[in-house]
Amino acid sequence: MPKIGYVQMLEDATIDEAKRGFFDALAEAGYEKDKNIKIDIQNAQNDMVLLNQILDKFIADKVSLIAANTTVATIAAVQKTKDIPVCMMVAPRPDIAKLTDKEGNAPANLCGTFETLDYIDTSIALIKQVFPQAKKVGTVFNFTEPNSINARTRLQLMCDSLGLELVEASLASSNETQQVVESVLANDVDVFFALPDNIIFSSFETVYKLTSEKNIPIVSSEMGLVKRGAFIAFGADFYEWGKQAGESAVHVLKGEQNVKPTEVKIRKRVYNEETAQALGLTPPEGFEKLD
Repeated sequence: MPKIGYVQMLEDATIDEAKRGFFDALAEAGYEKDKNIKIDIQNAQNDMVLLNQILDKFIADKVSLIAANTTVATIAAVQKTKDIPVCMMVAPRPDIAKLTDKEGNAPANLCGTFETLDYIDTSIALIKQVFPQAKKVGTVFNFTEPNSINARTRLQLMCDSLGLELVEASLASSNETQQVVESVLANDVDVFFALPDNIIFSSFETVYKLTSEKNIPIVSSEMGLVKRGAFIAFGADFYEWGKQAGESAVHVLKGEQNVKPTEVKIRKRVYNEETAQALGLTPPEGFEKLD
């Protein structure tokens, strides 16, 4: 009986959607826990020591596949094993995550679904489209997380090209969120951009509360954050992202060789109706209300 070791970097409602999609894909393919597949689900609680312990256990247990949810978990899993297939999700393209070799090849045991940084450009362009009078964009980023640093760099380049001033600050844990976000908002920013960042995911309610108090809208590249209060986003549907990764895992479990990671297929333009009403904003055309 095959065994999957699933590890998620942290407990978070947005990231949990990818987890749900992943296991729905397995169920749709006929895999039932303890009937024809064993599943070990673990959460690293945003702790690198615990993450490494979980991965070591998976390897010792000789799991058939490691499912890694978020960038840090994917990178750690690939560094730990070259033999066990690693299924990535909620993580950037392998080269962006610095997982490719000198020839640009991803690890042979890596499958799953990735995102590029191109969608961030579209998300940032929304600021100019929806808030033409905006001059300052605020953000915070995790300087210890590669994906966050890359996204922050992309944000800076886009703001420069659009004539927007980026007011930013870095942080290393969710314990710093309130103080660091307050320092950014004190600079009279017009819009706050929520990056794809584990700290943002885990402490978004704090970000939302602080921006709401100052009537500052949040734009994001993560539609899951719209469900939690951001005004608008253009980005991947995390449930569908996880499901696409799960379909990749199914190919591996069925014995297919050379299953490569693929780019996420489903992205959406969404808005939060309650937030729009609270801030007195009109959702842009072409955006769907997120239930």
